[in-house]
Amino acid sequence: MAIVTISHQMGAGGAEIGMKLGQRLGYHYVDQEILSDAVRRYGLAEDKLSHLDEAKPSLFERFDTETRHYITVLQTTLLEFARADDVIIMGRSGQWLLRGIPHVLRVRIIAPLEQRVRRWIQRTTEQTGETPNQRAVAELVRRDDAEKAGRTRYLHEVDIADPGLYDLVINTAKLIPEMVVQMIEQIVRRPEMATSDSGRRVVASRVLASRVQVALATDPATRRYRIAVEAEDGVVRLEGTASLDRAVAVAQAVPGVRQVKTQQIDIPPIPPFVA
Repeated sequence: MAIVTISHQMGAGGAEIGMKLGQRLGYHYVDQEILSDAVRRYGLAEDKLSHLDEAKPSLFERFDTETRHYITVLQTTLLEFARADDVIIMGRSGQWLLRGIPHVLRVRIIAPLEQRVRRWIQRTTEQTGETPNQRAVAELVRRDDAEKAGRTRYLHEVDIADPGLYDLVINTAKLIPEMVVQMIEQIVRRPEMATSDSGRRVVASRVLASRVQVALATDPATRRYRIAVEAEDGVVRLEGTASLDRAVAVAQAVPGVRQVKTQQIDIPPIPPFVA
């Protein structure tokens, strides 16, 4: 039928809404399963993967080839879940990775800070029997907002709060989860949201491009370089400054790749210092 991505602020009720929506539609609800699937299929270290899941990479990690490999695997795993269709994907830049696809509904769940803090305190109290400090929870929520915003800005150069990234932005200040679920369900069930063959091909092409990126980030000769990858119907285009011959060989070995094209980028020389 369709794909729903949900970006949500901590304490705004996004997870509860996503799970209820999945039950209502009969969709596969995907959250932490992305991590476990990436660990199982690619043999990554679970602790590092969890650290990079929602947090902004540190200054050191931004230059670390292993970090780039981990992030690429996370994105590839998300896209592979999307390819199965009839799925609800929580967070992890789904709103960006699946942009421009007709059968994808991109939702943002927000709420005022004070209300999110109260909800988090109530939830924690119900689960543990202990009431956390309000100031500490407020700091936790602010830090989570900052980490998610920083991660999105670093990876995709976009603002996570930009309404242009979403088809629907919902403030849950006055809306209970059941109301929000009904709103989203009505949209998803409309014929305009039905999965088309052209939409499936777009998702499949992004999956293929991401798999090539994983291969390039794994190969010793290409992982040091930033090589842009695009794919369409099995034709892969590589764009970079170095190691493109090896990159072609790596890309050709990825299942589903029919042809590889390259575009060499020349770095202009540094002009001499003029006094």
